[in-house]
Amino acid sequence: MKAPELLLPAGGLERMRAAFDYGADAVYAGTPRYSLRARNNEFAHLPVLEQGISEAHARGKKFFLASNILPHNAKLKTYLADMEPIIAMQPDALIMADPGLIMKVREKWPEIPVHLSVQANTTNAWGVQFWQSIGIERIILSRELSINEIAEIRQQCPDIELEVFVHGALCIAYSGRCLLSGYFNHRDPNQGTCTNACRWDYKVHNTSDSDSGDAQLLRDFDFKHAQSLADENLLGPNEQQRHPLANKVYLIEEANRPGDMMPIMEDEHGTYIMNSKDLRAVEQVAKLAEIGVDSLKVEGRTKSVYYVARAAQVYRRAIDDAVAGKPFDYSLLAELEGLANRGYTTGFLERHQTQEYQNYLSGHSLSKQSQYVGKVTDIDADGWATIEVKNKFSVGDQLEIIHPSGNRIIRLEQMTRKGYPIEVAAGNGFKVKIPQMQGKDKALIARIMMQNEAV
Repeated sequence: MKAPELLLPAGGLERMRAAFDYGADAVYAGTPRYSLRARNNEFAHLPVLEQGISEAHARGKKFFLASNILPHNAKLKTYLADMEPIIAMQPDALIMADPGLIMKVREKWPEIPVHLSVQANTTNAWGVQFWQSIGIERIILSRELSINEIAEIRQQCPDIELEVFVHGALCIAYSGRCLLSGYFNHRDPNQGTCTNACRWDYKVHNTSDSDSGDAQLLRDFDFKHAQSLADENLLGPNEQQRHPLANKVYLIEEANRPGDMMPIMEDEHGTYIMNSKDLRAVEQVAKLAEIGVDSLKVEGRTKSVYYVARAAQVYRRAIDDAVAGKPFDYSLLAELEGLANRGYTTGFLERHQTQEYQNYLSGHSLSKQSQYVGKVTDIDADGWATIEVKNKFSVGDQLEIIHPSGNRIIRLEQMTRKGYPIEVAAGNGFKVKIPQMQGKDKALIARIMMQNEAV
């Protein structure tokens, strides 16, 4: 079995280095004007981008540049001139979605590989073959595909690279082509400025003065019977078993906009403002490798160093275990629970019941099992490490020391600040020291959470 490439996001040099330190084979980043990475992006500065590409190549790694915007005419006028110095830096490929931009890049720089972005929504073998016919070297397949569909495409298109998302945020729109942020905030997701409006905290309001009968209608409606009829195709076109309240208009109110009521409606497909769970396909890594997927991609364009490092470490182990023929290590699931997430799903890779696709009950970010609390910035000759604190931790806590050389769990026995013993590292902005950290330079620190402990 060939090991697929592990591809991690990099919004800056620190995150890029963490990705490589913890096992990534390649990273992807973008310049804000021509990618969907307009926020928290250090690579907006060309000297930083050049340094990133140079460092990646010096380590024998790859650096892919996202140029996957769906541009309006105004950006066509500057595109080729702005890309000239970037192409000279020799990124390993451009990630692109727009046919016009692809055409111009292929004409002007035929030597640079082009990877087709997930934004192009490639869902079938003929689509793959079309893009291959015009010189595309890799297809990043649509997130809406199942493992079986990916396998069919691999069989019918054996001589082109295929890339699949395995972890990170899932957009509720078709592979990210969403308009919510554009309507609500005049910030276009397809121009790189998404405000994640689908993930805001909404309250639902009834438009009628009284909803006294609604609860009884909900109790009386036989959802399982309706679903079984639909599954067996026993309903005519005008006989769909709809929710008893589907014809009513409701209003949603976003937490930061009190009094600003926006109408929503429901039809037989449901409502259109949802909060998607995050993708976690670490259990499917072995199957995807067996199919022959060339690259496994983690999403996280604005995530922290901790997120990048932890995800890289976990998926590196999953890939290595799969190639070695080892059974899946279920402890990897718990390690990913420590990352900020909105609940996990395997998305469309494996088919589930509808209620498991989306996260209705727990809309706020979750951090279970462990919490990122700091990073090592320096270690003195006696093994005392200076910790830049990110979240509160205390003497007596169990801490996980996360390092490329291997992780270990310790019970924190002592801690100092400015030379004096302290019991609690109060939170972000503090610097403290902890002992016995020899060889753990640049380590990340997580606090092991007690069961049912609130973050």
